[in-house]
This record gives sequence, C-alpha cells and structure tokens, in this order.
Amino acid sequence: MPTSRSMRALVLERHNGPFILTEAEVPAITAGLVLVSIKASGVNPLDTKIRTGNAAHARVELPAILGIDLAGVVEAVAPDGTAFKPGDEVYGMAGRVGALQGSLATFMAVDADSLAIKPANLSMREAAALPLVFITAWEGLVDRAQVHAGQRVLVHAGAGGVGHVAVQIARAFGAQVFATVSKDKMKIAESYGATAIDYRSENVESYVAQHTDSEASTSSMTR
Repeated sequence: MPTSRSMRALVLERHNGPFILTEAEVPAITAGLVLVSIKASGVNPLDTKIRTGNAAHARVELPAILGIDLAGVVEAVAPDGTAFKPGDEVYGMAGRVGALQGSLATFMAVDADSLAIKPANLSMREAAALPLVFITAWEGLVDRAQVHAGQRVLVHAGAGGVGHVAVQIARAFGAQVFATVSKDKMKIAESYGATAIDYRSENVESYVAQHTDSEASTSSMTR
C-alpha cells in the first residue's frame, strides 16, 4: 500500500468546466476490488461526452474524478483474494461510468473483473488507449456481425480509433478486409492488412462493386 493516504487527482466540479488538480484520499479497496497505480489513462469521445454532461447512459454526480480506460500496476488486492497480485501490470475499461472513481488520478480502486494482464509488447500508453475502442469493434464485428473466414469486410475510417482495431479483428478471424481512409493514411490501413480505399476519389457504389465483383452481400462496419 502507498505510504501516504493522499494522491493527486483531476476533479471536474461542473459540466464542461476545467479539470482541477487537487489532493484526494487514496481509495479504499473492498471485496472484489484491486488498487491500481495508474500509469496511463485513455481519452475517448465518451469521456468528452461525460465531461459535458451529454452522455445519457453514463451520467456522473459532480464533483467527480473522471476517466474510463487505464493501464497501470497493481498496488494492493482485497483480502478476499483475486487472480491479480501486487506488481502485475494491468489494463482495462474500468473507470467513471458508474459509482467507481475514474482513472484521472494517481491511484484507482478497480473492479477486478474489469482488468486484464497488460500484453508485454504494449506500452502503458498503448494499453490505455485500447479497451473502449476494442470493445466497440468486437461488439460490432464478432457479437453482432459474427465475422468469419471467407467474408469480405468493409471498415469505414480504417485508420481511426475503432477502425484500425476493427481491421485487425476482422483479419484475425480470417476475413478479407477493405478500409476507407484519406489518401495520406492509406499506408496505415495497409500496414494492418487491409486493402486501402481513398474514399475521396471514389464513390461508395463504385468501390463496393469493384471489391465485391458486384455481389450484393458484404459485411460493413462504420466507425
């Protein structure tokens, strides 16, 4: 456990207001929670909506410490036991969409079920940027579209936050992937295994017909 019971935190006191750097109490951990030393915190469009008070499904009572995605190191675990232990590098989507404090602080008490071991080949910043966009892409492609080998998948904004993850998921399932991007981002989409399409130089009808041999059925995901 940290030797001091105080920590630094960014607090939002009013919607669309500034974040105020202040001292706060290190959160206590109870059954099912893990205390994480935050090393990086992701920022997504949902975070901006919560800050402005425009996220109907994720409203918070102010003042509050916001932040959803995180990466860090386990500092302590609750006595009831968990799969994690102090020193584990973890990441997850675990922050301020409900009652728990968010990730814009030195420490955070996190539901253990919302965490996973951070892949060794990802930095803390890379891991913190992944959870929400990955969940969004997975729900669209796997849970709903049931992507599988042999399909041709069109991902719009294939170099964007959700898009570049969607390309990689579809490829991992064996699909042939096409991604719309601006001309200057074509190499980014191609580096993830997609056939890049400059959406500014072709209309939808022409590139869909070209890459599907004019077949009517394609799987498509928008950002």
